[in-house]
Amino acid sequence: MGSSHQDAQRSQPETPTGRGRLAGLDGIRGVAALFVMLHHCWLMAFPGFPASTGPAWLGFLLYGHFAVVVFIVLSGFSLAVSPARSGWQLGGLRRFARRRAWRILPPYWAALVFSLVIAWTLAAQPGEGVPTAKSVLVYGLLVQDLFGAPSPNGAFWSIAVEAQLYLVFPLMLIMLRRAGAVVMLAAVTAVVAVIGLLAPSVHVVSMLLRLTPQFAVLFAIGVVAAGVLSAGDRVRRLPWQWFALAAVLPVLAVILVRGSEWTVGNFFWMDIALGPAVGLTLAAIATGRAKVLIRLLDLRPIRSLGSFSYTLYLIHAPIVVTVFLLVVAPRVSTGLPAFLLGTALSVPLALVVAWLFAAVFELPFQRHRSWPELRGAIRARLSRSPVERSSAPVPAEAPAESSH
Repeated sequence: MGSSHQDAQRSQPETPTGRGRLAGLDGIRGVAALFVMLHHCWLMAFPGFPASTGPAWLGFLLYGHFAVVVFIVLSGFSLAVSPARSGWQLGGLRRFARRRAWRILPPYWAALVFSLVIAWTLAAQPGEGVPTAKSVLVYGLLVQDLFGAPSPNGAFWSIAVEAQLYLVFPLMLIMLRRAGAVVMLAAVTAVVAVIGLLAPSVHVVSMLLRLTPQFAVLFAIGVVAAGVLSAGDRVRRLPWQWFALAAVLPVLAVILVRGSEWTVGNFFWMDIALGPAVGLTLAAIATGRAKVLIRLLDLRPIRSLGSFSYTLYLIHAPIVVTVFLLVVAPRVSTGLPAFLLGTALSVPLALVVAWLFAAVFELPFQRHRSWPELRGAIRARLSRSPVERSSAPVPAEAPAESSH
């Protein structure tokens, strides 16, 4: 990695039959991360969640959880792109584990330190209390969904879930190779459905809900959706965009009819119901069927936002909480004034901080896949003169991979 030729290839959107960057995926990440941040602004301004206590025109921001649904389906899809084109072969467990750790851990651990410092010195997360030594251990080891501890960051819960899904990803590929996509997805869904059905009446099973097991179904949907990349022309020409629309409309109807409190109380089943719509949307994007959506998602500002969306997801919560508690709350009342002022202050600040943070802790680990390569790049940059550094071309975005 790292040559100008490779970087130039990565900067080009992929055609439906190509093997470069899939146009639109970075944009989805960016929009989803921004939506989660706006959701947290909504939570800080309008008390009473899951009741919708804000104006109706902002009611959609109550459902930030569904952006994480998108992230998880997209994670399975992104990880499966290469195996789908290679007979569903993973390419080695050790290599896979090393690349996943290299991709998610440096920015995550840096964001953990950032979040702890803010929680200890400025403002702790609402309802959590000041993080303890147990918080450092639990969150540092990515087991926060297994062991309780005051959270330094309200967005960290899903990172543990995604890391655990990486452990079952090789098993999904084995099942997919031997039994096919339908059997793999059906098996995962059946196991998760049994958990959901038994949890209300069986205490031991209900404890499994801490692991957010429905996300395994979402992840598997993303894996299966990636199979469209290796399918024949007849499959690729199917109207995937209309299938996605047909899949999402019933979910939206249920949300509108039953309301926010019922929807939040039934996230387990609603997540599973929404998953196919997300997977079909990704299939539409991958095959080039959703041309208008692809063009919108691949606009430079949205694509650029997607390039540091993981970092934005990781660090925005402490910033939003601090701005609302220390700047907004003493000056305006809760409700729409607080939302407008807090959003106007915290969103630009979080974007700038995340961009700078990603430049140090995320993007270098995307562009360089090992410590020797990263050290070599740093030495080469430091050895340049100031004039050479300012005139050097900006590296192109790395290929889109899973993670927020």
